[in-house]
Amino acid sequence: MKKVLFDNDRDGFYGTYYENPNGSDCTVIGLFGDDPNDYMAKCGVKWLHKNGVNALCMSPGKKNYSHVNMPLERYGAAIEWLKAHGSRKFGIMGMSTAGMDSLVAASYFPDITLTFGLTASDFVWQGFEQGKKDGCGEWPVPDASTLSWKGKPLPYMPFVYQHPEYWHKIQEETKGSGDFMRSTCLFIDSENAREHSEDEMIKIENIHGKLFLIGADDDSFWEAGKYVRRMDKRLKERPHKCEYEALAYEHGTHFVLPESLLRAALPIGLKFVLRFVFRAAKEYPDECEQTRKDIDNRLSAALKEWISDQ
Repeated sequence: MKKVLFDNDRDGFYGTYYENPNGSDCTVIGLFGDDPNDYMAKCGVKWLHKNGVNALCMSPGKKNYSHVNMPLERYGAAIEWLKAHGSRKFGIMGMSTAGMDSLVAASYFPDITLTFGLTASDFVWQGFEQGKKDGCGEWPVPDASTLSWKGKPLPYMPFVYQHPEYWHKIQEETKGSGDFMRSTCLFIDSENAREHSEDEMIKIENIHGKLFLIGADDDSFWEAGKYVRRMDKRLKERPHKCEYEALAYEHGTHFVLPESLLRAALPIGLKFVLRFVFRAAKEYPDECEQTRKDIDNRLSAALKEWISDQ
């Protein structure tokens, strides 16, 4: 598999380009985890290759899942490199925090004509870091956004809990929940504390091409299903530049990924493993699996149509 490595300082973005061994002039930017060379990213690459496209995996930095004023210009630099190396079409696919990133990037760069936003919020968050600090594994950064543009932080929703209460709230909610992590309180309480400003909402109406908004109501991290329905409402009320599907599933957990992508990561015992990660996967294993299969079919079909559409 041909790979090209990129560095923030040298190239303007951090990532790895994985060329499809069967050849393609379509590339999807994959935001799959904390590093474009880790196991989950490579599973995402296999899924994208199987569906006929090249993959350019990106993250904020090496083994780095912190999001602090990450420049959106990095996506522009990546697209320009892809243009110069034979790609005619550009998509983006992100899950979790990176689902938010994918929506924001697509709203800024009209060259992106296929967008998969999985468990994405419809607003920009306050910046956060992950690591070890005062016994905490994650903490919000004061006066910082997750993303920036032209050197300025994007407007964001501030978390109502700051360090170290932020992490303590996650631990309190997780304890005894049956989920390996729960953090819905961070988002519910922050939304209840103040109304969103329009500035911090993602301008999904500016996205071009085809857009998929995907989330589940039993997501243990945040209210992904609610966000999907809210984005659906926004698009119904505003002129927009995309065709879209808003898919809010009852069951699916935070891992609303294509079934065959997760199967590549865990070829044996996927449902058995997930039941120890998410309570919903234990209580509704068949329903969660059906959600992942439906997503797999829909996104695979969308990729096939996108590739063939001139």
